Amino acid sequence: MEALDYVDRESKERLQPSLTNPNWLVLRQRREIFRKWLNGVSGERLLVLDVGGRIQPYRALLEGRLSGYWAVDIRQGPLVNVVAKGEAIPFKTECFDVVICSQVLEYIPEPQIFIAEVHRVLKPQGHLLLSAPAVFPRDSDHDLWRFMPQSLRLLLREFGSVQVVAEGSSLTAFFRMLALYTVMFVRPELLRMLVSMTLVPVFNILGAVLERISATDNDQFSANFSALATK
Repeated sequence: MEALDYVDRESKERLQPSLTNPNWLVLRQRREIFRKWLNGVSGERLLVLDVGGRIQPYRALLEGRLSGYWAVDIRQGPLVNVVAKGEAIPFKTECFDVVICSQVLEYIPEPQIFIAEVHRVLKPQGHLLLSAPAVFPRDSDHDLWRFMPQSLRLLLREFGSVQVVAEGSSLTAFFRMLALYTVMFVRPELLRMLVSMTLVPVFNILGAVLERISATDNDQFSANFSALATK
């Protein structure tokens, strides 16, 4: 089982990524999207379910507003309350105000069943915050799916309202991929560390600057999409 200090480091790195992180561009976009959406959720005593919640980077965005925070994951961990699959969430109907699911949907064999389970456990007017990849290298044998905006809307069609937002434009995705592929293919490990400390920050800063200057909203090649679905 993962140690608590490792989980804590990973959580902070995903919420406030370092400039040497090849995913810096999309992680900072996701943080601000989720922050905006969570700030719009009414209530000060929220009961939250985190599916795939071993790391819980976005729990900090709800600080001071929680009555409970439950984590479900197929792997044990120091922050995991229940070991279970997302397609069979072991909680009663209509008990959560918010469900968070970040970068998990691509590993679920039957995503429609999972979404139906999330819909079931949410209270009326409850919210699902979801992030899923559209363009990303396969990272394990359990990696099954990639999602476009329309496929997310299709999966979430039983919800009362759905917003889908790109986690950065196609320009952001291009520079994120440069950073990611550079780290992936560089050998040996010492050279990879050097590249992470030098080239990756350059790609990240360049991508952020050009995104701001261009003000483009083209999302045809966006790396990830976030969705807010309200029951």
